[in-house]
Amino acid sequence: MHRDNAAEQPVKCLVWDLDNTLWQGTLLEEDEVRLAPEVLRTITELDARGILQAVASKNDHDHAWAKLEQLGVAEYFVLPRIGWGPKSKSVREIADRLNFAPGTVAFIDDQPFERAEVEHELPEVRTYPAEQATLLTGLPEFSPGTVTVDSTRRRSMYQASFRRDAERSDFTGPDADFLRSLDIRMRISRATPLELSRVEELTLRTSQMNATGVHYSEDELRALIDDPDHEVLVTTMTDRFGPYGAVGVVLLRRGPEAWRIRLLATSCRVVSLGAGTVLLHWLTDQAHRAGVHLGADFRATERNRMMEVAYRFAGFTDDPCPCQDASAATGAIGRLHLVPSPRPAPDTLRLEAPDLAPDRRRPAQDPERTP
Repeated sequence: MHRDNAAEQPVKCLVWDLDNTLWQGTLLEEDEVRLAPEVLRTITELDARGILQAVASKNDHDHAWAKLEQLGVAEYFVLPRIGWGPKSKSVREIADRLNFAPGTVAFIDDQPFERAEVEHELPEVRTYPAEQATLLTGLPEFSPGTVTVDSTRRRSMYQASFRRDAERSDFTGPDADFLRSLDIRMRISRATPLELSRVEELTLRTSQMNATGVHYSEDELRALIDDPDHEVLVTTMTDRFGPYGAVGVVLLRRGPEAWRIRLLATSCRVVSLGAGTVLLHWLTDQAHRAGVHLGADFRATERNRMMEVAYRFAGFTDDPCPCQDASAATGAIGRLHLVPSPRPAPDTLRLEAPDLAPDRRRPAQDPERTP
């Protein structure tokens, strides 16, 4: 069933049934099932657009997975759930493991009963009959406005994260020691015009670690880059398992008495690495060195409780301060405040970041224009 909110929420993950949906035939009855070329094109195109794909099938796991490998498509699927339980349970597990809201997950199956069962248990999940498999790439919810470098490698980054998580579960030492073993490198840099599509995607796709939930378009971001009072900062990370891609964005307004974090958003994929805390500590230390207070816009949503906790642990409060400028947030967006103090460099990763000190950002004033 196609939901009315499809255009509002892009699909982040499509969960496939196998028999008579992904392939033609029933595996337990006829081993020689067939993968239609048109379905293969759908799989590869969705993958290229950065839409993850998974499997929820009632089948023998080893037999079905071997068939996916034989057909040459096993690599395209993360988190396969192949067994005999309810499809809704499998879809829920996939969404939870990916940390995706159910409204960003879709399910395709040839059986009306299976689709109805998922719709009943997970009403936010969009469902599609198997005959629509070759039409999905033409639907707006499967058509992101921009496809970035990170989009094209999203599947491989998630697969690397699962390998990382598996190693972590086997690690017997403290969490901090495990993080050090990853050789994590975090880079904060000023966004360039070529990176704006990635930054826009972060403001659109992140929800749990997003301080306001406000989406900034590429044109709005470009205007902020050109504004000398604003910083548009993008964070990337990598470790020995590979790149995480762009994982964070900060929109910062700098005033003479106070800096204002208009937006802080980080990918949920790097929550366990403490990326949000590192960003907040770095901003706090930079503000302390510049001798200014630090404000932060915040709007509570159903999913960003972790972001509020991060701000509170960093020392931000609701206490008002005269440093807050006339452009203070209004409506549902509130303002948090912090009097900065020095913060130590992180000891679980290597951080490369610019110096935001005012006297190092702008060129020296023209002597002829000095009053």
